[in-house]
Amino acid sequence: MPNTKPAASAAPRWNLSSIYTDFAHDDYAQALAAYEKGLDTLDELLSRAETAPKITKNAEKTSDTEETGAFEFFPWLAEFLTESNTVGALEESLNAYAYASYSTDTTNTVFLNNLSKLEEIGLRSSQQALSFQQILTSRAHELTQFFTSYPQYEAYRFIFQEELSDAAHRMSRAEENLADDLERTGAAAWGRLHEQIISNLSDPVSGKTFNEIRNDAYSGSRDVRRAAWQTEIKLLQSMQIPIAAALNNLKGTTVTLNRRRGWEQALDRSLAAARMSRATLDALIGAIEDSLPLWRRYLKEKKRLLRPAEIAAVKPSAEESGCAFYDLFAPLAPPEGAKTECADSVRMEGWTFDQARAYIIERFDSFSADMGDFARTAFAEGWIDAEVRKGKVGGAYCIDFPAHGVSRVLSNFTGTFSDVTTLAHELGHAYHHHCITGTDYALTHYPMTLAETASIFAETIVMNDMIGRAAGFDKIRLTELHLQDSCQVLVDILCRFYFERSVFEERANGELSAEDFCRLMAAAQEKSYGSGLSDERHEYMWAVKTHYYSPDLDFYNFPYAFGLLFALGLYARYEKEGKPFARTYRTLLRQTGSLSCEDVCRNAGFDIQSKEFWAQGIKTFETELALLVSYEPAARSS
Repeated sequence: MPNTKPAASAAPRWNLSSIYTDFAHDDYAQALAAYEKGLDTLDELLSRAETAPKITKNAEKTSDTEETGAFEFFPWLAEFLTESNTVGALEESLNAYAYASYSTDTTNTVFLNNLSKLEEIGLRSSQQALSFQQILTSRAHELTQFFTSYPQYEAYRFIFQEELSDAAHRMSRAEENLADDLERTGAAAWGRLHEQIISNLSDPVSGKTFNEIRNDAYSGSRDVRRAAWQTEIKLLQSMQIPIAAALNNLKGTTVTLNRRRGWEQALDRSLAAARMSRATLDALIGAIEDSLPLWRRYLKEKKRLLRPAEIAAVKPSAEESGCAFYDLFAPLAPPEGAKTECADSVRMEGWTFDQARAYIIERFDSFSADMGDFARTAFAEGWIDAEVRKGKVGGAYCIDFPAHGVSRVLSNFTGTFSDVTTLAHELGHAYHHHCITGTDYALTHYPMTLAETASIFAETIVMNDMIGRAAGFDKIRLTELHLQDSCQVLVDILCRFYFERSVFEERANGELSAEDFCRLMAAAQEKSYGSGLSDERHEYMWAVKTHYYSPDLDFYNFPYAFGLLFALGLYARYEKEGKPFARTYRTLLRQTGSLSCEDVCRNAGFDIQSKEFWAQGIKTFETELALLVSYEPAARSS
């Protein structure tokens, strides 16, 4: 049973010593030396291939030329793949160790210096990847025979095709090197400017930082939320010129480079990175657009739940406006006299870490013994750093160590139910890596669309059970929380998609100012939220979302919607099939590194290019909204 306040010592720190003892120990030094030696070996292999004579597409290749030739491509390619898999796994593990150490003690100069050192060494990997891509392109006509001669590499067929497709969107090697060098003082520098502006903004009246002000959006007091919203907009207005300059120039860089690399639209590049077709995206966006009336009804209902004394028992009409922007994340407070009829385990606060661990293991066990045993291992072997402490980064993440076949999870556990679902979410990522461990390193890189599927599926296992256990107002509160989160993943992400698409369209024709960005954001909010929002909106959201300011994260939005709805589709199938579905799920996760989204899903029996598939996941929310609407007005206003 959750306590009123969990003990501070209940949340653990993770164990990194089973990976490397520390930065000064021999095991880390030996791994670093092996990594650099591996990079040397790859340089030697690439040099051999780059200086070798090429066989033209029409030339006849005989066994004699293979045996006596100075360079044999097929054995070379097999050797290169073996070595690059070893080096790549070691490189990621070393970088993961450096970042994991740094992220729990950000003022430690030893951690920071090692992180910087690895980033510098890693520049060689970028150059090697480009060289390999060029070699592969020059030998593309030989690859079909390679798979015949070396059938054990059949799984690389998709990976090689992806490399060839990407090569078609490369400038010359000299131009690519120049673009990489200039990014540090160009697009990336504009991104850092935005980060510095936001991180140093503060309210001169209250002394609160910008991020502290943004956190007031979750306050139970409407006066606090509204004041924070007003202050936030005022602060952003005061810095709108440099922030707009950052966004204008960063997107301008992207437009220029995309044109030179042969990308017709920025969205095309993002779809390629997501391993996803335009037909799938159109189906996904279309299904979300069809669901907008549902989400607008939800937002109007939330307004009534937050303001029962004003609205009383009147049901929302189609014409009535919805929430103010500052009410989107407002928590529902139990009405006076409302009964809490749920079990103690459903409480929103007061969880100890031990209780969270037991509950997550129980829920993962309910899905499959494999997933439950995995969670036991993660908790027992110290994979999780959940203690809140000075110097540790906020939020949560999962990081993988492919050379060791393990992961680590960082969270900041304070005892809320949200912390429990966050743990489940991040362990879902770790389980994904667990399922793919054992395959070649080159086949373990999956796009964000499928990465978010695994984490949201794990979170859904916990959330659905919790809602099922609850009763009375607690069931309403949990249901509304799930609708709130899902509304952000679908409606707000659709808004961001509309906004970013319009920015690229207009930026291709000229410079954009703060007024332009406000205009485009206002249009995107109207198109997505519509009557779900009142007139109190937030046209400066373009200045807040950090992903707009990263040169590598164009359209960093639709993968989350994909992950949510695909996870719900998987969960619906699990409810029909029961335990046997666990094997299908594990196979699906294992294939995510070597196939397109469409092929991964097709193998599991899903047609994601059909709008109907995505609509099935959205139907879940119709049931939840009906429950919210059915809650007796008398109880709300009592």
